[in-house]
Formats: sequence, C-alpha cells, structure tokens
Amino acid sequence: MNATTTRGALLAALACVLVGGSFTANSVLGDYPYAGGQFLRYGLACLLLLPAAGKGAAGRLRALTPRQWGRLTLLAAVGMVGFNLAVLAAERTAEPAVPGVFVGCAPVVVAVLVPLLDGRGPQRTVLHGALLVAVGAFTVQGWGRADGAGIAFSVCALAGEVGFAVLAVPVLRPLGPRLLSAAVCAVAALESAAIGPLIDGGGWLRRPGGVETAALLWQAVVVTVVGFVCWYMGMQRIGAERATLFSGLIPVAAACTAPLVGTGSYGLPQAAGSALVGLGVALGSGVLKRAGGERRSRERAFRGNGRPESRGVRVPERPE
Repeated sequence: MNATTTRGALLAALACVLVGGSFTANSVLGDYPYAGGQFLRYGLACLLLLPAAGKGAAGRLRALTPRQWGRLTLLAAVGMVGFNLAVLAAERTAEPAVPGVFVGCAPVVVAVLVPLLDGRGPQRTVLHGALLVAVGAFTVQGWGRADGAGIAFSVCALAGEVGFAVLAVPVLRPLGPRLLSAAVCAVAALESAAIGPLIDGGGWLRRPGGVETAALLWQAVVVTVVGFVCWYMGMQRIGAERATLFSGLIPVAAACTAPLVGTGSYGLPQAAGSALVGLGVALGSGVLKRAGGERRSRERAFRGNGRPESRGVRVPERPE
C-alpha cells in the first residue's frame, strides 16, 4: 500500500469512527427539535469550513453547472438531512439496531453501484470485503424489534448512507473536500430551516441546554467539520468503493463509546463483529493481498534455485 492509499484509508477510517461516536451524542439530543438541531449543526459547520475552503472558492462554486448544483442539493437532502430523519423515524417503531444493520449494508451496495455507474463490473475483492463488513456490522449490533414502518425507514437510511458517497463523486473533483463539505453543509442548513416549521411547528428552533449545547458542538465541530473533510479526502484518494468499506467502523465505534454514557455494553458479540469488520476492510482495501504478495516476494528473495539468498546476495555453497 503506497503512501497515498494508506493516508486515504486512515482518513476514511477516522471519519467513520467520529460518525460512530456521534450516535452516542445523539442519545442526549432526543428532546431537542430535529430540524433545529440539524440547522445549528450544519450552519455552524459551514461557517467554520468556509475560511478553510481555499482561494478561488467563490469562482469554483460559480463554475458549477445546474446539474452539479442539483447533485449538491440532493446530496444534502438524501445523505445528510434525510439520512438523519430516516434514522430517527425508524427508531420510533424499531430498535436502534435495525437501522444500524441496514446502514451496515452500504459497503455492499456501493461496491456494486459505483462500478455499474462507471460501466464496469464490481471488483471481486472489494465485494467480498464489503460482505464481511456487513456481516460484522450485523454481529456488532444484532437484530432488534421492528415493524413494517421501521424497516421501511431503515431502508431509507441505507439509501441516505449510499447517497452520501455516490452523489459526491462527480462534484468532489471540481470543489475539493473542504469546499464540498462547506457547500453541502450550507445547503443542508437551508433545507433544515425549510422543513423545521413543517415537522416541529413554531418551536423548531430553541435555545439548547448545557448538555445539548455540548452535543451539538461535538456534532458540528468534530463530526461534521473534521469528519466530513476527512471522509472526502479519503474518498478522493482511494475511491468511493473502498472508502465506504470503512463505514463498518461506525457501529463498532458506537458500540465502543456506548458504555461511556451507559447506553450499551461491549461484549463478545461486539468483539467478534469488530474482528469481522476489520478483516473485511483489510480484504476489500487490498491490504491482505499486498501483504501476501510482499511475503511471497521476500520468500523468493531468500530462495534461489533451491538455495537461500539474502537481499540478492547468494550464500556460498558449503564445500563437499
């Protein structure tokens, strides 16, 4: 694995770990209006991201075509506002593990969908790794009580997770990770303000309490500003297919942080699922294949014509 690929993998992994930790922060925002929380989160994140967008940011935004602006709007609506709304709606009639299991299938969908959109077939190692990641995510979370509505909204959450990666691909190159993150946060904040009165009425935005303020700051500064930029930087380096493999770390991080606030435990199933996720990421990203190739190369270097060699220097034969 070269330096660019390694850095991309680490960035994608960090982003997903931060998102996993955000599920724990969500547990203290249950009484805060949904749309108002999203508006504050994405609005603050946009203000923090704009200074880091780089020179010529306004020109790059003006150069976007109407179709690309449509993608940004859809990305914010599906992958951010819609995703969070779908998870909350699913958890009204289903246990939290149910949408988590569906979201854990995102690597499989992306591993198939992205190549098809590019006019090529799925990469077998990436697909196999994605399947392992999905099984690992299921093992970490288990399966809980659900009804038809809970499953339907969980499928919507899966679509949002897939859209967050797939819809960003055509606009990542012209905007770059920082400006793309700032732009979609601005759009998501506007969308949240638009739907706020519809779903929460006149109280859609209120002053948060102390704990709620801390949770919203964590969501805005750490999960959104740092997490989004790391995610898109990682995706820029290793592609959407391999980057989405790391979304399997989201339930792992959630399971690891849940005991800190007393909302869950970490036991043998979580450990086994975490191992499966790690194996799937290693297989799908090509780490295992490259490691095996390097090992065989070293073995060939030490064995030449039935005799050991060391770094290309042949060991003298023993006298008869």
